[in-house]
Amino acid sequence: MHNGDFKYLEEQKKYLIALLNQLADLISEDGRSTTPEWRFIDWSSSENELAVDAGIHSMLIMAMEAGEKLCNELGEYNDSKMCFEAVAKLRRYIPNHNGSKQAASLMALAGLVDVASINRDVLAVDGAKRISTFLGFYVLKARAMDGDITGSLNCIREYWGGMLKLGATTFWEDFNLDWMENAARIDEIVMNDKKDVHGDYGDYCYKGYRHSLCHGWASGPTAWLSEYILGVKIIMPGCKVVEINPSLGDLKWAEGTFPTPEGIIHVRHERQLDGSILSTIEAPVGITITRGNCNDSKSR
Repeated sequence: MHNGDFKYLEEQKKYLIALLNQLADLISEDGRSTTPEWRFIDWSSSENELAVDAGIHSMLIMAMEAGEKLCNELGEYNDSKMCFEAVAKLRRYIPNHNGSKQAASLMALAGLVDVASINRDVLAVDGAKRISTFLGFYVLKARAMDGDITGSLNCIREYWGGMLKLGATTFWEDFNLDWMENAARIDEIVMNDKKDVHGDYGDYCYKGYRHSLCHGWASGPTAWLSEYILGVKIIMPGCKVVEINPSLGDLKWAEGTFPTPEGIIHVRHERQLDGSILSTIEAPVGITITRGNCNDSKSR
């Protein structure tokens, strides 16, 4: 969708279709998946078997839905139908997220649960506690699906902002809000009465100083801010048509850029006294900008 590189997609067709068929063969008639023995969504969820099952099941639904779209683009309509039928079968089974924010958010994104009740009863409870650096991104997306933009922003402020308060200039492989208690900043020498966030914490394969403090999978807020605050959504492959539909939450303004194959889109949104949003958008030639259904937005 971003690059519109159909040639690349065609180059992957043989592998893609074989993989989609392999995944479809792992789905039983009652909708459960029999994916490999070592089932995993992220480390912080790894000991919650029900959450892992719910997360994998939800991701399999989203994968097969994406597979259906890609097969249609490739003109492989039999395989597209296979993906469609696989999704229908998967929806016969509703797993148990078992209180996991990560799994609950993936279930919401897969359309398996009511997003409003999941946000209220699971995702919004305890603020940013019990999320993870990687799957925290999907928590933000699920909360935004419920229109809870301010709640998502507060989650970013508390969780990813917590790393910044400890001296981070890049986001970390793992983070727990409890680590902040009596912790030294990572850009200062650790005194004897302070906790060393880098050396004292971490688990599984990232114990002690194996814990990465510059980890790409923790950068989810960047994509989330582009999609929901700037409101940028690609409508046609290659960014030929891009929708701008901002949601500022409690922000007075937001400004940013979005890269496309045709060049950079510049966007600025400002909340007006009447509550509406005034948007200034500069897009390269060759890109059509449409406005979303945001009722409080007008543009120039």
